[in-house]
Amino acid sequence: MKKKVAFLFPGQGSQVVGMGLDLYQEYDFVREIFDMVDEVTKTHISRLCFKGPMEELTLTVNLQPAMTAVNLACLAVLEREGVHHDVTAGHSLGEYSSLRAAGVVNSVDTFKLVFKRGHLMHREATKHKGAMHAILGLNIDEVRKIVEEARQKGVVAVANHNTAEQIVITGAPDVVESASELAKARGAKAIPLRVSGAWHSELIRGTEEDFRAFLAQIPFNAPERPVVFNITAASESDPDKIKEVMARQLCSPVRWYDSMCKMQEDEIEVFVEVGPKRVLTGLLRKIIPETYEHEVYNVDGMKGLEVFLKAVA
Repeated sequence: MKKKVAFLFPGQGSQVVGMGLDLYQEYDFVREIFDMVDEVTKTHISRLCFKGPMEELTLTVNLQPAMTAVNLACLAVLEREGVHHDVTAGHSLGEYSSLRAAGVVNSVDTFKLVFKRGHLMHREATKHKGAMHAILGLNIDEVRKIVEEARQKGVVAVANHNTAEQIVITGAPDVVESASELAKARGAKAIPLRVSGAWHSELIRGTEEDFRAFLAQIPFNAPERPVVFNITAASESDPDKIKEVMARQLCSPVRWYDSMCKMQEDEIEVFVEVGPKRVLTGLLRKIIPETYEHEVYNVDGMKGLEVFLKAVA
C-alpha cells in the first residue's frame, strides 16, 4: 500500500544566501521559475537568493517572492520526478506555495500574490513598529492568558502556535516585552525574533482590505489535493472561501501545531519539507510522538532530493 505523503512549505525565517542555486544550475525548468519571479517583481530576486546580501534578502518585499521561488523550484523538481503529495500545508508565507502545489493558483499568480503581500506588509510595518518573541515552555492556554493580561497596555497577540510549548507572540514592542516578562516570571524563555514587523497582528490590519481586493483579481481553482490551512487547521474546497481564508491569514494566528496534529489524525506517514533549511522538520520533531510511525525528509537542494528519491524508490 502506498504511503500517504505531505508536502510542507517553509515561510519567512528559513532564508539562507545561496538557496536554490544548485537546482538552478542543474535544471532548465528551474531557471525558468527564477526568470519568472524576476519578471513578475521587476527586481533581481534570483540574484538575492544566490548571492545576497542577507540584509537585502531578508527585507519582506524581497523575501516573500524569494522564498516562494525556492519552494516552487524544489516542488518542480519533485513533480518532474513523479513524486506527488496527498496533502499539503505551508507555514504563513509558505501557504502560497501550498496553493500552487494543490493547483489552486498557477506559478505566475503565486508570485504576484506574495509580491503584493510583501509590499502591503512592509507598508504597514513602516507605519506601526512591531516586534515578535518566541515563548518557550508554556502551553497555548497559558500564553493566551498572558497575552490577555498584557493587552491592557496595547496591541499583542498570538502569532504562531508552532508546537505544544513553542508559541510566537506579536504586537507593539513594549507590549510584547511586557508579555515576555510575564512569561519569564512563569518559568518560560522569551526569545526576540529578527523581524521587521508585527506579523499576524492588528498592527498590520491595514493590509487586509487591499489584499482582499487584489485576491479578487486572481483566478482560484478548487484544490486538486487537500490543503490544511493555517487559520483553520482544516481543508477547504471552495475557491471563494479559500480567498477569504488567505485574506484573513495576514492578521490571524498560524495554527501549525493543530495542522500537524490533523495530519496525524489523517494518518500521514511521510512528511517532506519542500524548501530551504529545516525549520519545519525541527517543529515536527517536537510535535509528532516517537510512537507514531512516520518518516521526515528535506528537499532543499540536490543533496536532499537525492536522499529522498533513494528512500522512496
